[in-house]
Amino acid sequence: MPSAPYARQQGSNQARPGAKADPIPLPNIVAPLPFWQRLGPLTRAGQAYARAQRARPWATQVASTLFIYLCADFGAQQMSPSKPRNKVDGNPNAGANGAGDDNGATEEVARHDWARTARSLAIGGTAAIPGYIWFTFLSRSFNYSSRVLSIGVKVAVNQLTFTPLFNVYFFGSQALLSGDTPAEAWRRVCNTVPVSFVNSCKLWPAVTAFSFAFIPFEYRSIFGGVIAVGWQTYLSFLNGRAESLEALHQQNDHHAAAAPDSVRPPLPQQQQQQQAVPLAATLRTLQDAGQLAALG
Repeated sequence: MPSAPYARQQGSNQARPGAKADPIPLPNIVAPLPFWQRLGPLTRAGQAYARAQRARPWATQVASTLFIYLCADFGAQQMSPSKPRNKVDGNPNAGANGAGDDNGATEEVARHDWARTARSLAIGGTAAIPGYIWFTFLSRSFNYSSRVLSIGVKVAVNQLTFTPLFNVYFFGSQALLSGDTPAEAWRRVCNTVPVSFVNSCKLWPAVTAFSFAFIPFEYRSIFGGVIAVGWQTYLSFLNGRAESLEALHQQNDHHAAAAPDSVRPPLPQQQQQQQAVPLAATLRTLQDAGQLAALG
């Protein structure tokens, strides 16, 4: 028979009826949330966009693309305004003080090229669905056992096919919607697409690789959209500069055609004829001088 102290110790070690056992401590195996999911309001906005993307992908793409092109065109027109700033009714000093300050907002609205904005929205809205289909196809294709190889092939295919075709579409559509002829539209494409393609190689391969490597599919559109605001601003700026150069050339050609022959710049053949006249007179003078010397 066990002693009394041992019996009390054994009884105390037995679980009491209804008593909870001490929980066994477990290691913390819950992975921390990614940084982009810990941004508060920005995270909630991104999650709302992802839900809309999954529910209505095409409508979401069109709406987000129109917003991107709208911001890009406004930014491009602020960088290269089509009308000079601080100029009201031919007075370059207007707007510096006085009534010019009161009408500053009205001048900004009047100076904005709304037709150009409408063209940009039409071009962006038309390209929204094909662009979404293309990047969906790219996400599901060219998947190899090596992740680095898969991303590299996706980037190369996108840069060598989609980028030049989209730039041709963008600049050509801008020219045609502006009223240019097909020949003039092709000239603008030749003047702008090579430059934009070279500059795109400095940005979009890295953006595309980062997107395929780290961004979930439903968030790739919003990630690319943030970058695209700056890129479309550059494309709109480049297109506006091409429009200004073409307008300047047309104005010079018009002035040259309307000028009279007396003030019209001589053609190269006319310049040669004009240079030949004093030269012939000089030769005749030398010949006459030689004849007089021979007679003397």
